[in-house]
Amino acid sequence: MTLLLSLLVQTDMVEPVQAALLEAQPAVPPLNLWSLSLKGGFLMIPVVLLSLITIYVFVERLMVLCAAARQDDTFMQRIKDYIHAGDIDSALNLCKKNTTLVARLVEKGITRLGRPMNDVLVAIENEGNIEVAKLERRFTWVATAAAGAPMLGFLGTVTGMVNAFYSMAAAGEAADITTLSSGIYEALVTTVAGLAVGIIALFAYNYLVSRVNTVVNQLETGTMEFMDLLNEPATTKK
Repeated sequence: MTLLLSLLVQTDMVEPVQAALLEAQPAVPPLNLWSLSLKGGFLMIPVVLLSLITIYVFVERLMVLCAAARQDDTFMQRIKDYIHAGDIDSALNLCKKNTTLVARLVEKGITRLGRPMNDVLVAIENEGNIEVAKLERRFTWVATAAAGAPMLGFLGTVTGMVNAFYSMAAAGEAADITTLSSGIYEALVTTVAGLAVGIIALFAYNYLVSRVNTVVNQLETGTMEFMDLLNEPATTKK
């Protein structure tokens, strides 16, 4: 009976002591993006710059590609009517007023009328290559971010671990877990940041490339329609 009472007394005393110890422990501040960035070290600067460049290029190129993908469903029919009627000047004026990429290619082809069909096709293809090159401007920045950001993150991992072990060696017997954790913290933060930026840039680059391919398919379709249109008057005359 005495043993049972002593155990109850000890239990009643332990709980308040544990509660007091928990209250005495300092509260751990919550993590946020800014504090993580500061802990990442100097390599976080190029990683952040690559992320900003990726966002800017993606938004800017996406707006350009959306504008380039616009089509005028009545454009080719009106061009066909003008060419069949022999009104080349009206066809050129229509191309100049139209803002689509297909209109630019058709305009280049109309200026080559009277030459062999192969020359007309080559002129259109050259113009198309120039327009596609304009659409792909700054893509290398996004590709560089997709490949370079993870590498910078891994470099931060290595430098962070080197700093951690160097600090432990310099501290000697006075080294503690805080000395090691600061270097590991830097290593992990840069790795996470680099991988996050690289993954986002990779998806952004692939999406932009797919949009360019869509525009290229539209240009190829418009080119074939125009070349078929040029063959129709000759067939009609026969």
